[in-house]
Amino acid sequence: AGRRRAMLPSRSIEHIERAVGLVGGGASGSLLDSKSRDEFAHCLSRYDTQTRHLKELTIQDVSAVVEGQGLAAPGRGARLDGGVDQPFIDTLDKRDAVARAEASTPPAPAHDRSASDVAPSAGSTAGADGDAAAAAAPREQQVPCKNYSSMNECPDDMNLTHELLNKLVILRLNGGLGTSMGCKGPKSAIEVRNSLSFLDMAVSQVEYLNAKHLVDVPLLLMNSFNTDEETKRLLSRYEERRVTIRTFRQSSFPLINKGTLRPLAKDKLTPETQGLWYPPGHGDVFTTLARCGLLQQLISMGKEYIFISNIDNLGATVDLNILYDIMENDYKFCMEVTKRERQDVHGGTLVEQEGKPLLLEMSAISKYMADMLRRDKRFDKFNTNNLWVSLRNLQKLVSVKRSLDLPVILREKTARDGNGEEVNCLMFETAAGSAISLFENSCVLVVPRARFLPVKTTDDLFAVQSDLFTVKHGSLRLSEKRTISPPVPTVKLGPNFRTVEEYSKRLPFGVPDLLELEHLTVSGDVHFRNHVVLKGTVIIVAEQGQHIDICSGSVIRDKVITGNLNILPH
Repeated sequence: AGRRRAMLPSRSIEHIERAVGLVGGGASGSLLDSKSRDEFAHCLSRYDTQTRHLKELTIQDVSAVVEGQGLAAPGRGARLDGGVDQPFIDTLDKRDAVARAEASTPPAPAHDRSASDVAPSAGSTAGADGDAAAAAAPREQQVPCKNYSSMNECPDDMNLTHELLNKLVILRLNGGLGTSMGCKGPKSAIEVRNSLSFLDMAVSQVEYLNAKHLVDVPLLLMNSFNTDEETKRLLSRYEERRVTIRTFRQSSFPLINKGTLRPLAKDKLTPETQGLWYPPGHGDVFTTLARCGLLQQLISMGKEYIFISNIDNLGATVDLNILYDIMENDYKFCMEVTKRERQDVHGGTLVEQEGKPLLLEMSAISKYMADMLRRDKRFDKFNTNNLWVSLRNLQKLVSVKRSLDLPVILREKTARDGNGEEVNCLMFETAAGSAISLFENSCVLVVPRARFLPVKTTDDLFAVQSDLFTVKHGSLRLSEKRTISPPVPTVKLGPNFRTVEEYSKRLPFGVPDLLELEHLTVSGDVHFRNHVVLKGTVIIVAEQGQHIDICSGSVIRDKVITGNLNILPH
């Protein structure tokens, strides 16, 4: 069902809190376990303070992020806006001791600690007077925005490479279903190319990395309740592969009836009632990773960084140059962005507000603001959701309030309640990339389009299955024969191609040659035969009741084709 923007008054949030049993002992309090209950309560409270600010943003409130120029980040005491606190990391000097005591690991006595342990760090001030002074005069810190081509290359040193990779963990976000392409089950099970699924390619990438460099980089999968059981079943085929795979399940929130502001679910989540629940976005990854115990386990294993990406982004591979640059500069959080193209309608744009990087998800801001960002070519830093995160700094952040203060995105969708009636529902979600504003010493990295190849629809599948790409060791690579811009053409296929089944019927011999294609629009009953070549801008429209058959050997350049036709070889 389509998702729409929404906005709720404070009294509605309070009503939802009571209905779900978050306050006042509501009747539905037993719906959520303690962890999900706390996270849902935190999500609602953040919505009431942050989301309103995002909805009220105008283009004058933000600045474009510019390559080669650092963002002047405000230091302690500064605020992102009137209702958003400075990141938790700024107050860890006093709270770390409390967190360690709760974990039954008291700090060492002062006389046993090194000078670096007790001395104030850059940007911190001992004592209340120091805190007040810092609040009055916030320091300036540069958040660099660099281009991939300007980074130092990782030295060709086997020992160094081994050391870097042994500190790394790879995490793929695997909570989505294949419904956008008419498939049942996890999206990661859909075959993408050469009979390989998203999951096959992800495993192959890590297996090759481990074998080539003689390391043990583990692969983590964050599943949702929609994908967890089936993914675990599929993992049995990789038992003999050279890769350690671990899974964990993200939180589950109940859908809220927009009319009554009460949860659709009447009892706990079961396989029979999954349609009444939803996973609250990939921003949940940080808290869930900590709460399930994996975060502490990884740190105990000597892991220092985690590379997070969507499992349907076939360009998201481990890049040693990026990993080396991050560790060399001790960045705590790095977001990969790429230049926004015409097809990048949904997702997030990175901007600067008061010196801080701010990720604006299109669904979290007003429609007018979203349209302004798309039209203004200065705001071209599009989030790939390829994120590199320091595990220790993440642990510090979640140890304070057990959650991260990420902006909350309110979405609407249509669902069926327990009686089978269709109702409009509310969902509260967060985005992982928003965490960039919470980490000190963060970095923005502008990467080539080859690192952002998401497959959300059959439009995307059309491109990645073409001769624009090759597959090697589970990685998708852009062909060097593509010499025009953009690197990936814009493809818009009509409803007749929406499902993988219909798509395959209309392309029985595979995807045409797209090396010189810039834009393709196809609508109606259209079939492609063998050895078809498309160049420039091609529009093919078969009106209702009509049929167009692109015959074998056809070469079409800069044409608009309509009618009831068989396009003969020419």
